[in-house]
Amino acid sequence: MIWKDYITFDPNICHGKACIKGTRVFVSIILDCLAEGMSDDEILENYPSLKKEHIQAALQYGAMLAREEILPFIEDQG
Repeated sequence: MIWKDYITFDPNICHGKACIKGTRVFVSIILDCLAEGMSDDEILENYPSLKKEHIQAALQYGAMLAREEILPFIEDQG
């Protein structure tokens, strides 16, 4: 699977943010759902326009970003 087959960046759709092709579902929403512990089935139930391939593509895209970008360490001020 190639994530680029499922994810688009169109300035006329969702302000150019990464979203699933043919939908207005941000990749970040899928990743947030996974981070909160939602199962694939729960995500698909909440976003019926999605398929399992879309979730996998979002994970691949997120992994690619994590490999490419180094974020500065920020100490917890809490």
